[in-house]
Amino acid sequence: MKLRPESVRDHESVIFSCFSEDETLHEHRLPNHALILVCEGEINVSDGATSLSAKRGEYLFLKRDCTVRIVKHSGGTAAYSAMSVRFKRPALRDYFRKLSSSSLPSGVKRLHEPAMKIESDLYLDSLFASLRPFLDGGVEPSQALLDAKSKEALECLLRIDKRFYPTLFDFNEAWKIDLKEFMEQYFTEDMSIEEFASYTGRSLATFKRDFNKIHSLSPQKWLIDKRLEKSVELLKSGHSVNDTYKAVGFRNRSHFVKQFTAKYGLPPSKVL
Repeated sequence: MKLRPESVRDHESVIFSCFSEDETLHEHRLPNHALILVCEGEINVSDGATSLSAKRGEYLFLKRDCTVRIVKHSGGTAAYSAMSVRFKRPALRDYFRKLSSSSLPSGVKRLHEPAMKIESDLYLDSLFASLRPFLDGGVEPSQALLDAKSKEALECLLRIDKRFYPTLFDFNEAWKIDLKEFMEQYFTEDMSIEEFASYTGRSLATFKRDFNKIHSLSPQKWLIDKRLEKSVELLKSGHSVNDTYKAVGFRNRSHFVKQFTAKYGLPPSKVL
């Protein structure tokens, strides 16, 4: 280990750190999500109600916007050292915008704990093994490599637990997803209004309030109308009723037929 004690090398998305003595960090709020691999020693994270520790070779996920107390312990004669990947809002937003609609899981709730132990797997081990040669500070990694590793870490978490989708892509307040753009892109997805609110970084009440600023209809009414308008296009292009109701986001055929008939005065089977 060539990294000097009590040193931190911050490369924006990846951090290499080492502390020779126990150190307590008081964070008002962690500004970014982070995935940590403890290389030596131990880290303890506490929010006053719960406490979680990770030792050498263990992974820990820290959630942003949580007030926590972090204590790092050296491992006997070995200084505490770790490698951390941070997930900043701009990078998360860019990644999220490129996701296909089919990749967004439904019915998944966000993580509420400030910290979470992550089980080791081949993908995570491979990722951090590729960063290990840079830990001693002998060679500086390129920005392109760091960006690639940050994206790789993000995909590892999404693969491990679906709850990371609404957790990592929760862009509340300053980094809210553009509501109109998101709804226009994903209105055919089988998601509830609560899920649309979560994925755009809003509480349900804030989502409805923001939606009313751009539409005269309620979110539910707008969503049904958009899906029905799209269904007319599909039916006229030769799609079956069964294929159509699923493609536009309705959960069952009877509800689709009822809504369609109420809006257009004829059942979808009569559309030419």
